[in-house]
Amino acid sequence: MTDIPSIAPRDKAEILAQALPYIRKFHGKTLVIKYGGNAMTDPALQADFAEDVVLLKLVGMNPVVVHGGGPQIETALNRLGKKGEFIQGMRVTDAETMEVVEWVLGGEVQQDIVGLINRAGGKAVGLTGRDGGLIRAKKLKLL
Repeated sequence: MTDIPSIAPRDKAEILAQALPYIRKFHGKTLVIKYGGNAMTDPALQADFAEDVVLLKLVGMNPVVVHGGGPQIETALNRLGKKGEFIQGMRVTDAETMEVVEWVLGGEVQQDIVGLINRAGGKAVGLTGRDGGLIRAKKLKLL
């Protein structure tokens, strides 16, 4: 988030005037935010993202972050001497790769995001698709 004290009063008023219709429209609504793995690679952008999520909550919205982690998964697989496999743009996983994916996404990436949001003043908790049967999936058959 931009350092507020460095913004001129006239600019602050203009920013708020532009934001107000959206704040009213989405107040009380749940917003699903996709936070991709490539967007997580810059520490300054990570902090800005977390501050923006906290701001959304402060103005009355209910942000839900759904994250990726492709680069982080690839790094972990490379450390283990495995190569990620994709068919028609979709990751193909064997049992060993799935364990790595779950560890990276449900552990490393999720904990980083929760920590960033909480350090920015939010009250984030992390969930995985396995928590309480939140997500159920079926194996795809390739055509």
